[in-house]
Amino acid sequence: MPQARSTLRTVVDWITTIPTLVAFGLTLVVGDVVLRVSRLFGEKAIERSAGFMQRVLLWSFKFSGMRLKIERDPGIERRRGYIFVSNHQSLIDIPIFGGVLFSNHPKYIAKAELAKWIPMVSYNLRRGGNAVIDRANRAQAVQVIRDFGRHCQERGVSAVIFPEGTRSRDGGLKSFRSGGTAALLEAAPDLEIVPTTIDGSWHLLTHRMLPIPFGTEVRIRFGEPMARQVGERVSDVLEDVRTTISGTLDQWRAEPAI
Repeated sequence: MPQARSTLRTVVDWITTIPTLVAFGLTLVVGDVVLRVSRLFGEKAIERSAGFMQRVLLWSFKFSGMRLKIERDPGIERRRGYIFVSNHQSLIDIPIFGGVLFSNHPKYIAKAELAKWIPMVSYNLRRGGNAVIDRANRAQAVQVIRDFGRHCQERGVSAVIFPEGTRSRDGGLKSFRSGGTAALLEAAPDLEIVPTTIDGSWHLLTHRMLPIPFGTEVRIRFGEPMARQVGERVSDVLEDVRTTISGTLDQWRAEPAI
């Protein structure tokens, strides 16, 4: 019986993966065109289009039964800029921010390789007010992040940073790196910090989307905004954020399975 259930589950995973990948791919291609056209009408137009298309990317995973469970602190205001400091489990984390925080217009810090070849994603990274960095050139990366932080604060839009520096492929929380985060916090001292926890998105890419496990639950919690303090130490801020994220992950994983 266990073997039969496993085989049936695999069949279901593959059957639902096909329409998911088709919808996902079409969204990227159509979204690339939409963003290029939107850019002709200015920065706000491309921001709104990027947010909408990222929401559509999330919808495409409905074919695979993905359930998105969102917890949002009431202190997070719409149409206001924040610095979202989050753990990172998969590439799906990006459209989660863009699709859910539509009116906050989240911007990202991404390595240069991602800005070259992915339809819609690469164009948005290059033209949508995001920070594209060369991780091999630390001086360039820090300066780009500083410029990015100032731009986000001036326009009242949000910045998203993943201090782990890379994705956690098994859902475990990695140590935080302070370099890029320090540059961002220093450049945008008026933006409150929102500790953000994501869990489950790593499971969608367990097999590199071939297949996508059916019925995956992805949870995200946008925590209480942290007011900025004069003379705050980045190491202390990151420790507080990491403690919050770690505690949330422990809490979720201790809950009985439904």
